[in-house]
Formats: sequence, C-alpha cells, structure tokens
Amino acid sequence: MSPRIRVAVLAGGRSSEHEISLESARSVVAALDPNRYETVVVEIDRDGRWELASRGAAELPESSVETLPVVADSAPAATLGEVDVVFPVLHGPFGEDGTVQGLLELAGVPYVGAGVAASALCMDKDLFKAVLRDRGVPVARNVTLREGDEPEHPFDYPVFVKPARLGSSVGISKIRDASELTAAVELARRHDDKVLIEEGVEGVEVECGVLGNRGPVASAVGEIVAHADWYDYSAKYDAGGMDLVVPARISAEADARVRELAVESFVATECEGMARIDFFVRPDGEVIVNEINTIPGFTSTSVYAKLFEAAGISYAALLDRLVELALERHGRRSSLLY
Repeated sequence: MSPRIRVAVLAGGRSSEHEISLESARSVVAALDPNRYETVVVEIDRDGRWELASRGAAELPESSVETLPVVADSAPAATLGEVDVVFPVLHGPFGEDGTVQGLLELAGVPYVGAGVAASALCMDKDLFKAVLRDRGVPVARNVTLREGDEPEHPFDYPVFVKPARLGSSVGISKIRDASELTAAVELARRHDDKVLIEEGVEGVEVECGVLGNRGPVASAVGEIVAHADWYDYSAKYDAGGMDLVVPARISAEADARVRELAVESFVATECEGMARIDFFVRPDGEVIVNEINTIPGFTSTSVYAKLFEAAGISYAALLDRLVELALERHGRRSSLLY
C-alpha cells in the first residue's frame, strides 16, 4: 500500500474574507480521502497568528498561539516543512496575493494554485487588466486612482468603484451619478491606496473555471443570477443571494468564446493549478473579462466546484487533481538551475 500524501490545509487569514476561507477549508478537509491523505490544518487568525490543529474533524481551531512572519522553528512551520503539499485555502490579501506563496517557495514546499507572480498579478485588478489588454484580451475600461488623484472618469453612469487589490466585492460601490463618486472612492480607499473606477458593463454575468498547469482546461460556463441590483458580498455569500444557472443561458458562440478566453487569460497571467474567471456577455454577444480569482471559494457548493461538476469532475476528483498538479509543478521547477 502506498504511503498517504501529507497535506497541510491553510485556512483563515488576515483578510476580510477570513470566514469564507474557513468554510472552504472545512469542505476541503472533509472531502480529502483519509485513505489517500494525511491531513493537518493550520489556521491563520485575523491578526496573522498561526495555529496547528489535528486533522480533526469538522471544527477548526478557535484560538491562536504562534506568530509566523517567516519560516521558523515553530509547530506550524515545522509542519509545513514535513508535509508533501500545502493547500492554501485563503482568500484576499495575505493569502491569495503571492505573500503566502512566497513563504512556501522559500520553504521549498509544493503548494496548490498559482505561483507568486500570478497570484500578485491577478489580485491587482489594475495590473491584471494591463496584462490582458497587452495580450489582446477584452476587459472593461477603467481609470486608476492613486493617492492624491482626483476622482474623475470619462464613463457614463452607472460605474463601479473598487479597491484594486481585494476580493468578494468588499469595498465596492455601484454609483449612478457624480454626487456619489467621492464617498465611493473614500470607501474603497479604506481598503486600498489604489482604486479603480470601472465602466458599467451591460450584459449577462457568467463564470468559468480553469484547471491545469501546462495544458489547462475550462469547465462548463455558469450564469450568475444575483437577487440584488448587482453581485455584491451579500449576493455572493448569503443564503439565497444568488442562483447559478449551468449551462449559462447564452449563445453557443458566446459559450465557446468564454471558455476560450478563460484559458487564454489563465495562460496570459501564468496561472497554474486553478482559477475562476468572471465575465460579462454583452447583448450583442461580445465577451468581456472582469477578473480572475486564483483561489476561488472552495466549498462543494461553490461556483468553481459546481462548474467542474457540470463538466463531469466531482469535488473529490477535483481535489485529487489539484494535489497532483501541485506536485507536478514542484517537480518540474525543482530541476531548474538558479
């Protein structure tokens, strides 16, 4: 019998998406086959403190005991050095933005998902759009405000005002006239010192998952039906806040274009492992990329999992494949000379 693969699941994190991460991590831990995997959980609390828990069970730890700014001689750090692969189930800053990925690179540990550069790039909506524009991938128009810039833009209303580097619609406002602009920019600046004002795009909001390293594949395409004016935090995470329609109610041509651009965006940003790409399909059928999530919500009922389930890949099989991809990438990169 082959030895079990030792997996450390990183959960929680410092961002406002902490609780969402814990829900995702619980699902991952519960679905990893104990006959194939030996699993431990490391929770990072909102203050950045790390705590080791046993594979335990459905409950993740509630208190924290160790700060881990770098790999050090501590229980969580030692655990990361002893496992075969790390599964970061972290969302937003200090987890999805290349910071944890850099720590794992320094530790020489295989990990699931995008690398340092791709994670940082995709978290920054301003830089992400610049790269896709350079590759000829259509994205929504925006202006970027840095500290000291006046809140001005050339777009018709409504527009969206966003922190450049945050997720789950935190700090985002949809505004309908100029009187709301200053307050929306101030809200976004509470979360980031770089802010985007983005044109409103009329159309159907759809999402597509991508899985793979050098030969990524796209999932089915799902349509987001928000039970609100737009797909805000409550619509994403409150019970009954949205419906996912799979397949999306778009033309066959638009569906194929979404899947094509999903893979193209994944490759252009040098993602590996997994990502969920969000789109708008305009009434005339034009497809616009909105953003990439390199660590999407990961419960068994999350959009990413549901899209691959519709493509014939179960949640457990998806986890198996992600672990395989992490080990494959680490093996490939370990042969490079530095």
